[in-house]
Amino acid sequence: MKIHLRHLFGFGLCFLMLTATARTADLQELPVSVHRGDWLPLIKHTDRSLQKRLEQQLSTRLQWRKLIRKRKMAVGLVDLSDPAAPLYAQVNGQQEMYAASLPKIAILLAAFDHFEKGKLKRTPEIEQDLHAMIRTSSNSAATRMIDRLGGLMGVNEVLRDPRYHFYDGKSGGLWVGKRYAKEGPRFPDPVNGISHAASVAQVCRFYYQLATGRLISTQASRDMLEMLSDPGIEHKFVKSLNELAPDATLYRKSGTWKQWHADSVLVWGTDWRRYILVALVESPKGEKILRDLVALAENALQTNTN
Repeated sequence: MKIHLRHLFGFGLCFLMLTATARTADLQELPVSVHRGDWLPLIKHTDRSLQKRLEQQLSTRLQWRKLIRKRKMAVGLVDLSDPAAPLYAQVNGQQEMYAASLPKIAILLAAFDHFEKGKLKRTPEIEQDLHAMIRTSSNSAATRMIDRLGGLMGVNEVLRDPRYHFYDGKSGGLWVGKRYAKEGPRFPDPVNGISHAASVAQVCRFYYQLATGRLISTQASRDMLEMLSDPGIEHKFVKSLNELAPDATLYRKSGTWKQWHADSVLVWGTDWRRYILVALVESPKGEKILRDLVALAENALQTNTN
């Protein structure tokens, strides 16, 4: 049987295309499995080069420089091109700030922690509330979930649990100190006295552990990612990403109250566009700042691919 050279070339090309497609499919699947021996806490992946590029991009805006200097703007960026070896950079990363609805991710975590321990039954009603709390930031759904979890104490006990360590007594972190309702007591966080608090370092940790299937379990991480996907509010990061990366999958939670603006996203697209971006801003212009930040963060990431 004769096989022409062009046929061999065609077979080889098809094989390469199928291999590339399979490899892309693997990369598109979240959470990504990282071997236990290769996995390190995010802080261990701090990268000087990405740090320098991020700072350079942020410094191009005079207003941003002033906010950063006054600790009224914090940014965290994680390059996930290689999930086993991410690159992490941050500005005011440990600075705890008021984050409005962003800490609803802490309620999401507490719910799945309670599911795992058998303290809370996963019902269709609860599933609906979790989706509404995350996708459209429903305050009533968040308040019902807090009450089901044993109140504010039940949520914050999970955040302080050494298993997660999303809040500590030195720098703070994620905290839910008030129901998302007018009524009810306020229990501000012990470090800075904030009712709904976050730091970009802790939020980046949250997304990185989800992305690698290490938050509670692989299945729990997958389910939480599903609830964070398909954002129902198009503003801030999402507004820009829908233009810059319309085909990327976005896992996102934001928050806004008066001059406080917060956003967080795990972007999972093709090529280099796999990253975590978190920002907290106290400014009347926070909405625009967060929209503009996406392009500058991507500039810092793309420089690393050249």
